[in-house]
Amino acid sequence: MKVTPGTYVPPVMTDYPEDEPYVGLYKPVYDRDFPAIDANYPYFDDSFRTRLRMFLGYLFLLRLLGIILRFRYGLRWKMEGDKHWSRSSWRIRWRLRKYHMDHGAITVANHCYRHDAASVLNAIHASYHTRIPMFAPNFRTKDQYFLLRVGGVPIPEADGGLSAMKAFNAAFDEYNKRGYWFHIFPEAKRWDWYKPLRPFQKGAFTMAYKYHKPILPCAVTYRPRTGLWKLFGPANEPLTQVTIGAPIYPDTTQPRAAETERLLNETHQTICRLAGIEHNTWPSAL
Repeated sequence: MKVTPGTYVPPVMTDYPEDEPYVGLYKPVYDRDFPAIDANYPYFDDSFRTRLRMFLGYLFLLRLLGIILRFRYGLRWKMEGDKHWSRSSWRIRWRLRKYHMDHGAITVANHCYRHDAASVLNAIHASYHTRIPMFAPNFRTKDQYFLLRVGGVPIPEADGGLSAMKAFNAAFDEYNKRGYWFHIFPEAKRWDWYKPLRPFQKGAFTMAYKYHKPILPCAVTYRPRTGLWKLFGPANEPLTQVTIGAPIYPDTTQPRAAETERLLNETHQTICRLAGIEHNTWPSAL
C-alpha cells in the first residue's frame, strides 16, 4: 500500500488475513434473546410506538454518542476539498443540500472500528429515517439495543428461507418509497484500525441501481493520539475523522450488471482517494 504524504497509518494491532478479506476478526458474545429472523420478523414497522422509540433512541443514543466520540476519538469531519475540519454536522448537512438528495442516498464507508457507523451518521447529520442492513447474529449481542435504535435491520440468514428474504426486500422497498437514507459497509466485516480498503461486495450498488439512489462515499481515516488526547483513550488507538465525497449517481439507462460494477469500482476508487491511499493492497472486488 502507498499513501499520500501526511496520511497517517496506524500501527498494526492484529494479524490481518492476506487472502480472505471477508473474515470476521471481531468475536462477539451471542448471549441476548432476539425474535426469529424469518418471514414473520417485522423488517418494516411503522407503528407510532416504534417510530417514537426510534426517534428517542436515535436522539439520545446516536447524538449523545457523537459527543462522546468527539472526546474519546477526537471525531471530526469535512467535505472533500475543504481546508478545515469541522465538528458541526449541521454545516455538512447544509452543504449536501446542493446535491438535491431529497429522496435519500446510500452512505458507504470502510468498516474499521466499533463506532464507525455512528461516526458517519453524525458527520452527515443523519435523521432517524435511516436504515442499516446488518449481520443478523449481531442482534443477539450486548449491542442489540443500540443496533435497533440507529435503524439496524437484520439481514435474514440462509436458514430463514426465501420467504424471509422476500419480506426483507419488501421492507426496503417501502423504506425507499418514503425517502429513507440507507447506510452500508460493503467490506462486510469489521477490521479494527485497518488502513487499506478491502474489496467491496455488490449489495449497496445493486440497491443504488434498483432504487435510483446516489451513493455518498465516506472515508473513516486516522490521526495519531498525541498530547491531551492520551487522557481520553489508549495511546495505541488513533483519533478518527470522516471525509465525505460528492455523491455518485446510478445511470439506470445502462444494463444493471454493468452499472452495478461501475458504481462499485468508482466508489472504491473514490474512498481510496478520500482516505489518502494512492495504491491499495486489495482490488475493488473479488
